[in-house]
Amino acid sequence: QSQFAESGGGLVQPGGSLRLSCAASGFTLDYSAIGWFRQAPGKEREWVSCLSMSGTTTTYTDSVKGRFTISRDSAVNTVYLQMNNLKPEDAAVYYCAATASRARVPDCPRSNDFVYWGKGTKVTVSS
Repeated sequence: QSQFAESGGGLVQPGGSLRLSCAASGFTLDYSAIGWFRQAPGKEREWVSCLSMSGTTTTYTDSVKGRFTISRDSAVNTVYLQMNNLKPEDAAVYYCAATASRARVPDCPRSNDFVYWGKGTKVTVSS
């Protein structure tokens, strides 16, 4: 059974950092494009970042550019979202997602292209 287990959320002060992790089991992340999404209370889910299947292309929404970094560690079949200089508006439930293995998708797939989803991890940014 393919699963995505997220961790790393929590409470952080503005300007602080967190690293979110998503450990995959039942499938290999090397053959998937990866996405991170977030949903704040009362708002629609928002795309945050993606990593191409090849691992060579990263894309970020404008509001997190220069502060967030998406990465993948093949040795432990885990993806990460390093979040620095966090702002109150970054507070949300964060979700990782992956496409099916070797799926023919763009480097930064659309939301509907992702077939594996984590259950979410909550990030709170508050002093």
